Amino acid sequence: MKLRLLLLLLGFQLLIVCATDAQQMVKVDEATEQKIRALISQMTLTEKVSLLHANSKFYVSGIKKLGIPEWALSDGPHGVRAEINRHDWAYAGWTNDSATCFPPGTALAATWNPGLAFKQGQVLGEEARFRKKDVLLGPGINIIRSPLCGRNFEYMSEDPLLISKMAVAYIKALQSKDVAASVKHWLANNQEEHRDSVDVTMSERALREIYLPAFKASVMEGGAYTVMAAYNRFRGDWCSENDYLNRQILRKEFGFKGVLMTDWSAAHTTVKAALTGLDLEMGTDKSDYNEWYFASPLIKAVEEGKVPVSVVDEKVENVLRVMFNTKIFDEQKREKGKMNTPEHQQAAYNAAAEAAVLLQNNGNLLPLHFNKIRSIAIIGDNATRKHCSGGLSSEIKTLYEITPLQALQQKFGASVKINYAQGYEKQSTFKEGNNAGQSGTGKVNWKLIDEAVAVAKESDVVIIFGGLNHDFDTESSDKQNMDLPYGQEVLIQEVAKANPKTVVVIIAGSPVKLAGIVHRVPSILWSWFGGMEAGNAVADLLSGKVNPSGKLPFTLPVTLSQSPAHALGNFPGKELKVNYEEEILVGYRWFDTKKIQPQFPFGYGLSYTNFSISHFATDKLSYGKNDIIRAKFTIKNTGSAYGAEVVQLYVSDPVCSVVRPEKELKAFEKIFLKPGETKTVTLQVKVADLAFYDELKKAWNTEAGEYILQLGNSSRNILQKVTISVR
Repeated sequence: MKLRLLLLLLGFQLLIVCATDAQQMVKVDEATEQKIRALISQMTLTEKVSLLHANSKFYVSGIKKLGIPEWALSDGPHGVRAEINRHDWAYAGWTNDSATCFPPGTALAATWNPGLAFKQGQVLGEEARFRKKDVLLGPGINIIRSPLCGRNFEYMSEDPLLISKMAVAYIKALQSKDVAASVKHWLANNQEEHRDSVDVTMSERALREIYLPAFKASVMEGGAYTVMAAYNRFRGDWCSENDYLNRQILRKEFGFKGVLMTDWSAAHTTVKAALTGLDLEMGTDKSDYNEWYFASPLIKAVEEGKVPVSVVDEKVENVLRVMFNTKIFDEQKREKGKMNTPEHQQAAYNAAAEAAVLLQNNGNLLPLHFNKIRSIAIIGDNATRKHCSGGLSSEIKTLYEITPLQALQQKFGASVKINYAQGYEKQSTFKEGNNAGQSGTGKVNWKLIDEAVAVAKESDVVIIFGGLNHDFDTESSDKQNMDLPYGQEVLIQEVAKANPKTVVVIIAGSPVKLAGIVHRVPSILWSWFGGMEAGNAVADLLSGKVNPSGKLPFTLPVTLSQSPAHALGNFPGKELKVNYEEEILVGYRWFDTKKIQPQFPFGYGLSYTNFSISHFATDKLSYGKNDIIRAKFTIKNTGSAYGAEVVQLYVSDPVCSVVRPEKELKAFEKIFLKPGETKTVTLQVKVADLAFYDELKKAWNTEAGEYILQLGNSSRNILQKVTISVR
């Protein structure tokens, strides 16, 4: 425990150091620019173009005569992916490419701890450099718009501020290790169904308030060196050749000087893509790399006068600038990296332990006192299933992965009789590009249920490990519904009848329907996909060695029809077009504004201890539009266990010229306290951040008037309020 606390404190200190360096951006200095221009002056057109497209699945050619090395990219939002063959998608069979596997995006966001995101970025950077990688493809920061999106497990949250805080910390740390981040997927990749053909339309206000902020923060605060264009169209144009997104917003507004690359096979043209700001084409399936849009066709377009040489030079400048920023030309000073150290594994454990969300604990069944338990039933396929190797592009060949059953046997098996039953059956094998993996998901296996009921009857306590697997949370297909698959709901109901002391642990990266079980079992713990240390973390959470401190990074609906995109009938769209009709009312903004009661609200999570929050006040009651609001409060751990509370500051604008959400998250902090300990905390919010995007003025507008600051520990549990005025 002391080691974990020390590492957490180190993470906070590192975050504080990096957070003081605002507006990072891609570094541009005249000496480096002169070196770049000198290199370009020595290149032929063919050599220039060779730097703008891949020469294999994950590599880009170098120019040997100029000392420009081959560029190596890797998948890796939560771990460096195993080595792929150069010219096909089969694994190369290396024996030294097993990586540290962290919990994926939603779990990281559920920690509400940017310090952990910073530590994860450091570890990923060190392991990428050990593997001689130059660019790591992550983080994924798209908004969770629908509970069904297959990649929700990678995408963190429905709230742009929470995503921004976590992504900026992750990017700064990763790039401090001389590895370029690739922020993805730019933009509006909020579904997997028809992702390579759907055309997304949204209002300018929704774009500015919901879908752009995390990308803006990643570029302007995190200093991301590369950005990956999404597969879909946006307002009619492919994201990889969208002038408004790429030239007007990314380059001009955000001042981005790094590399804009395609997602794999996401280029569609040569001339338009070149003129609208794309730099690098990756991953198309044509066997002859010279046929790619940014290969021989680009050379031809320049020779025919359709693309100026200056445009090609600009792209090469961007590539070389990122190379200089990551010290590719100075290997002596460059991070050497390390792999699978105890510190790396501890970081993966810390992330899994802090991510878990205690949703329900009636009668304080948790934590379990294993020294007083004679027997325990462990039920469910997810008690023994490993998840790190699933999800397609985010799959990790990890050094090891501890399952829940393994951990519980190792920690308590000597003194407690552990009775295992599979409970339900994974009935399918996932096939890329469709929903084949989700066939037969409602089938009930009564033989397995009867076995589970039998072990439940002969045990003091039951723990059911249910939820999803990577048949459902995966790239390339969306879920068909929110149901618990494989007849799990029936399993849980039958087991709870046999033994009311039943704990359900949900392992999943996206929302599932819990309405059928919340009234049947006393305790529900959501533990996500926990990475390589998943089992150890969940065992320590169940036993009380670790106090749950995670908070939901998305709203958990009662039914799918409550969610805005589905309530309005615009997911996944019609005739390859989808209109984001819900506008800015995404996630809790919709539920709170429309007074819809979810199963569990955004920001929600219980603890084994209790906290009180008092003395909430602002430094002033009236502010100018350029001021900073300093909101102070006192928090006390009033219980008997060490723990952490995530205090969330929401703001409401009750009288406004446009429709605004009931409340919006503007600041948060995770605070660790010993029993009886008290802290005074100050949260800062810029008055400018209270603005809405005014479509008539085409500018941000902070209207004068009253605003209500609301302090709580979820979007639905507001504990203190203060009203301020803006002049």
